[in-house]
Amino acid sequence: MTISPEKVWFDEDNLWVLLSDGRTVGAPLVWFPRLLNADSASREDFELSVHGVHWDSLDEDISVQGLLAGLGDQTHPKRESVA
Repeated sequence: MTISPEKVWFDEDNLWVLLSDGRTVGAPLVWFPRLLNADSASREDFELSVHGVHWDSLDEDISVQGLLAGLGDQTHPKRESVA
């Protein structure tokens, strides 16, 4: 069984996701700097997929699996090559 997001919303400090199995999962926005620093319109411009939530304009993807595991932003800054 695949658990997918059905609804996404925000309060002042958190991202909330209603899942297809009836659970509601919350995560602090500080875990996702792109969402934390985005304006309301950008936060609301998302797409739901079977596996998670995608914000094209913010280049942000949050998986249901990651939310359930308590994982925040998993991107790593690019390292500058040392010549």
